[in-house]
Amino acid sequence: MFNRKITRQISVGNVKIGGGAPVSVQSMTNTKTSDVAATVAQIIQLQAAGCDIVRVAVPDMNAAKKLHEIISAVDVPIVADIHFDYKLALESIAQGVAALRLNPGNIGGADHVREVVAAAKEKKIPIRIGVNAGSLSRKIFQKYGGVTAEGLVESALEHVKILEDENFHDIKISLKAHDVPLTLAAYRLISSKVDYPLHVGITEAGTVNSGVIKSAVGIGALLAEGIGDTIRVSLTGDPVVEVKIANEILKSLGLKNFGVTFISCPTCGRTRIDLPKIAAQVEERLAHVDKKITVAVMGCVVNGPGEARNADFGIAGSDGVGIIFRKGEILRKVAESELVEELFKEINGSD
Repeated sequence: MFNRKITRQISVGNVKIGGGAPVSVQSMTNTKTSDVAATVAQIIQLQAAGCDIVRVAVPDMNAAKKLHEIISAVDVPIVADIHFDYKLALESIAQGVAALRLNPGNIGGADHVREVVAAAKEKKIPIRIGVNAGSLSRKIFQKYGGVTAEGLVESALEHVKILEDENFHDIKISLKAHDVPLTLAAYRLISSKVDYPLHVGITEAGTVNSGVIKSAVGIGALLAEGIGDTIRVSLTGDPVVEVKIANEILKSLGLKNFGVTFISCPTCGRTRIDLPKIAAQVEERLAHVDKKITVAVMGCVVNGPGEARNADFGIAGSDGVGIIFRKGEILRKVAESELVEELFKEINGSD
């Protein structure tokens, strides 16, 4: 287990962030927030996939006024994403959101910040300061000659100071860029300067093909260093995929024991069954299994019940046949065509 930095703890609804709490998974809906039915349906899908906190865009007052309807229909904390208009933040708080994502420096002046902070204090909801590489002020951009880790951190600390000057400390911080080394440097620097919890991610990471790699490398590296209290994988497309990838990152680091862990060997010249096809079938069916188990699909007896002896259930292939094993113990030999069904007989019969 990694030595995680112990940060100040905040609460987003019933989810604790920082202070040694488990790393939570966040995502963001891509529905039109004013479409309550579509937004609620997607939030339910996100929660079913293992999402702890869901953020929704609040681009206008129509969206803000729909928030209570959405919140009432789900049981996961909802965060309002606000830009530029402090009135949207005030309305979101009144509607009952669990947190705000905004930058106090861009919602219209000190008086407006004080109004928002006063409302957030009254409702005891935190504010996430989110600085992205593309949103640096011209002053900071020119000072550092471009986007740098130092510039991202300075920008974040400027926003933090605005809240601290109002005696508000219920804060978490994110510093995101699509560039992985830049993001790593920025989070390392901010972690050395503050004890606020950090929301970690690689922004605008891309589609599943490229974005998963960037996110796994960037988020994984920071978590392995003990940096990060809550994460979001940012991908173009279905946000449910973001949640699944985020949970896999946490599981791979031993930071979350969630659902099924699936392992399969890479195949080699010893493989005598159609392992890619079998592995794909098993993985697809495991998506509907709600158990904390490890399942292995191995191509030969070399990598079978020996190397995968810790798997709760597994397959090891031979020449057109295979064995079903459990915790390293061989149960029976079956034809290749029956391997998947026989495996799931064991899995389903283990309740």
